[in-house]
Amino acid sequence: MNPPKPPRDVVLIVDDTPANLAYLSDALDDAGFKVLVAIDGATALERLQLVTPDIILLDAMMPGMDGFETCRAMKQLPEIGDIPVIFMTALVDTPHVVRAFEEGAIDYVTKPVCQEEVLARISTHIRRARTLQKAQKSVEACGKAGLTLDTNGNVTWQTPRVRQWLDEYCGETTATRPWTRLRSWLQHVATGKDLPQENGVPLTVTRSFGRLSIHYAGELTGGEHLLLLEEQRTDQSARKLTDNLGLTAREAEVLSWLAGGKTNRDIAQILGLSPRTVNKHLEHVYVKLGVETRSAAVAVAVQTMAAPVRG
Repeated sequence: MNPPKPPRDVVLIVDDTPANLAYLSDALDDAGFKVLVAIDGATALERLQLVTPDIILLDAMMPGMDGFETCRAMKQLPEIGDIPVIFMTALVDTPHVVRAFEEGAIDYVTKPVCQEEVLARISTHIRRARTLQKAQKSVEACGKAGLTLDTNGNVTWQTPRVRQWLDEYCGETTATRPWTRLRSWLQHVATGKDLPQENGVPLTVTRSFGRLSIHYAGELTGGEHLLLLEEQRTDQSARKLTDNLGLTAREAEVLSWLAGGKTNRDIAQILGLSPRTVNKHLEHVYVKLGVETRSAAVAVAVQTMAAPVRG
């Protein structure tokens, strides 16, 4: 009994010229790929509602929705965002090439297309995408998420969980300090200035529902930088402190750890703060609780966290 053949890699070709479609389809089919075709951007987007290819070849200049608009729309589809897109274009001047990359392309080939070149690029980018998928699954299996930055601070790769967390913690408040602080921190990482691993303290963004910690994990080949993200959801006890005592999420975290018997230095290490900052949070807590000592604050916290949840 012969073993089953491995599934063929799927290539979607988007081009408004039938001769180009036939030329590429024949070459890819002979090379062992499964080929899907679309004659315009709208048809390509319809195809992507039904199937997820391994890679997309996209003509830059098409009537109606051109390749740049099509690529932008593709990258907004949840299951397609990480699929490699290779532009096919006769426009090789810098503005058009730059725009292709800005819209999410990973590479481009010039027309008339050389079969050997496009086959080599397709194979290379599919292998790279598979490697990134394995890395993504390995990172997320450890309860973390990862992203990489180039030397300009642009995100070059991120796992779906990163998108979810950054949107949840920063997306709805992009004008507020946490988002500004995050972007500034990322730029410092990418340019090699004041790298956070020097003092071991990660960047943290705190919300009432949890805390997102971002750790610098080192420089990769090609000058890219790897960041690992980890989320800690606020437990029910800390939520009670914010809801019933009027504390901020950070103040509730500090107080809950204090009630758990941790020292200021312990709390600083756990939350990625300085002991001085912890002291400032506790001063605010004392004022809001109307107490003057640590023991009195702990007593209020224990009583509040032990109370039943209000219906």
